[in-house]
Amino acid sequence: MKATGIPAIAGAYLFASPSYADERGFFCRTFDADVARSVGLDPDSFVQDSVSRSVRGVLRGLHLRSGAGEAKLVRCSYGEVFDVVVDLRADSPTYRNRAFFTLSGETQQTLYVPAGCAHGFQALTETADVSYRIDRPHDPAEDVTIAFDDPELAIPWPLPATSMSERDRKAPSLAEALKHGEK
Repeated sequence: MKATGIPAIAGAYLFASPSYADERGFFCRTFDADVARSVGLDPDSFVQDSVSRSVRGVLRGLHLRSGAGEAKLVRCSYGEVFDVVVDLRADSPTYRNRAFFTLSGETQQTLYVPAGCAHGFQALTETADVSYRIDRPHDPAEDVTIAFDDPELAIPWPLPATSMSERDRKAPSLAEALKHGEK
């Protein structure tokens, strides 16, 4: 397994591991504590694993946590997604930068999203399963959502959004979300 830094988002990493395929299917390591440690991540800090299943066109995000934030490892275990990270850490050298990825069950790459970054994705295949390993328990009172179609972010979503949560549909602009966060 190898970790590669993401230049557009300080502190973000893409973890890739060779996949071994034969007539039975494939085998691939999806997490390695030593590799996480090698880039300064504490593998013991992750406290919750979750999974979502989406159908083609579903858009989830952009989400982040207020307060101490939330770091996470994100991996598409089945299907394919267009994944987005936006750096919203005011003290970051990559503040307001965006980075885009295609995560898929074929590559099994894992993306590390630092706390303070917004994250979202869109399913590109008929079924897409996304796994999350999160560094602190979920507190719904800290949920922050930003409009996926905010012109300031100009995210090039590859498909029309076929479905999204009510919360995502009604999300405020980036400017409004940041203004609310400063209070």
